[in-house]
Amino acid sequence: MRFLDEFINYMTAVDAAKLFRMFYFFFIFEFFRFFLVDITTILLWRFTSIFRKKRVADARLSLWEKKPFVSIIVPGKNEGRHIYKLANSLKEQTYKNFELIIIDDGSDDQTPQICRSLKNSGYIDAFYRNDVRGGKASAANLGLRYAKGKYVIHMDADCSYDRDAIENILVPFFYDLNIGAVGGNVQVRNYKESLCATLQAIEYNDTISIGRIATSELGIYRVISGAFGAFSKEALDRLGGWDIGPGLDGDITVKVRKLGYKIHFEPTAVCQTSVPVTFKKLMKQRLRWDKSLIRFRLRKHRDVFFPNDSFRFSNFISFVENITYNLILNIKWYFYVFDMIINFTGQLIFILPMNLLLYTVNNFVKFIVFSLFRDRKNESVSYFLIYLPLMVIYFGYFLRIVRTVAYIQELFFKASYKDNWNPAKSSRHAKALKL
Repeated sequence: MRFLDEFINYMTAVDAAKLFRMFYFFFIFEFFRFFLVDITTILLWRFTSIFRKKRVADARLSLWEKKPFVSIIVPGKNEGRHIYKLANSLKEQTYKNFELIIIDDGSDDQTPQICRSLKNSGYIDAFYRNDVRGGKASAANLGLRYAKGKYVIHMDADCSYDRDAIENILVPFFYDLNIGAVGGNVQVRNYKESLCATLQAIEYNDTISIGRIATSELGIYRVISGAFGAFSKEALDRLGGWDIGPGLDGDITVKVRKLGYKIHFEPTAVCQTSVPVTFKKLMKQRLRWDKSLIRFRLRKHRDVFFPNDSFRFSNFISFVENITYNLILNIKWYFYVFDMIINFTGQLIFILPMNLLLYTVNNFVKFIVFSLFRDRKNESVSYFLIYLPLMVIYFGYFLRIVRTVAYIQELFFKASYKDNWNPAKSSRHAKALKL
C-alpha cells in the first residue's frame, strides 16, 4: 500500500516532458503503430465496407456464375491421420468445384497406405508421393505440377475450415482482377489446452488477424499463411512455384507481389489450427519464423529497396515497415532499456510498473475495441480477458527475446540453412542458389 501511494505521488508529480522522456518508446513506436494506425485503418475499412457491399455481392455472384475449377493441394509428412477428417469436412464446403490433391513428402508412417485407400474410396482425387523427403516446398511444387484448377489453394492437413471458407477465399479474385493471392484468417482451435496456447490465441485474434486486415487495407500485407492461402494458378506458374527452404509462406508472398499482383487478406475465410502447447515448442517455431525476415527481406529480396524495372512503392513500404518494426525497433528497445538504467536508475522502481500498466491498458482497450469488428462472436472473447495482463510478458519479453536470438543466429550464422524443418540436402541446394 505504501509503494502504491509513492507510485501515484511520483507519477502525478512528474511533468509531461519528463513523463514522455521516460515512456517515449511506448508512445512513439508501440502506441502509434500498433494502436492508432491499426484502429484508424480498421475504422476506415469498416466504414468503406458499406460502399463495397454491392461490389462484393457482384463478385460472389460472378464466382457462382463462372464456378472456376479449383485445385486444393495439401503437402506434408506423416499427416495420414488427418487426411480422412480433412477430406470429409471439405465435402461440406459450400463451394464444391474442386479437386483435392494430397502430396506425401517421404512419410515413414502409414500415410501412403491411408491416402491410397482414401483415393480408391473417392475421398481424395489425387495422391502423389516423394519417396525421399524433399521439404514442404518440394511437395507443394509436386502438387502444383498436376493441379488443373484456375486457382490453387494451399492447405495444412491438420486444420479445419468453416463451411464457406473456400467460397470466401475465392471471392476477392472476382472483386479485383489484379489480386494474385488471398490469405485466409487462421484462428487457434486448441486455445484451452495450455497457457501457451491461450496467449497465442489472443495474439492470432488481435496482432495477426486484425493486423492483417490493416496491412491488407494499406497495401502492405506480407504473409499468405501456408495453413490456408489461395493463389492464381497463372501467378504460381509464372513464378515456378515455391522456392525450397523454411519461410516459404513469406517468400512466395513477396514473389507474387514482385510480379505486380495485389495481395489480399480475407477475414471471412476462417481456418482453425492447433498451435504449440508448450513455450519450448513455441520458441522453436518462432525461431524458424523470425529468421525468415533476415533471410528473405534483407538478403534474398533486397532488390525491393532499389530502383529497377520491377520496383513498386507498395513493396518498398511493406519491407520498410516490416524491418523497422520487427528488427530496428527490436534493437532500439534494448537501447531504451539501457537508457533507463543509466539515466533513471533511481526511478526504475516506478518506470517498470508504469510501463507494465501502459501496455496492459493498451492491450485491454485494443482487445475490446477490436472485438467490435470480429464477425465471429464466441466464448473465447470473455475467456481471453482473464489472460490479457500476461500479454505484456508474452509480447514484450518472451517473443522479443526469441526474435532477438533468431536475428542474431541468421545475421551472423545463417542458421536457417541448418534448420532440420527442411531436409539438409534441400538447404544445401538453397544456400548454393542463395534462395
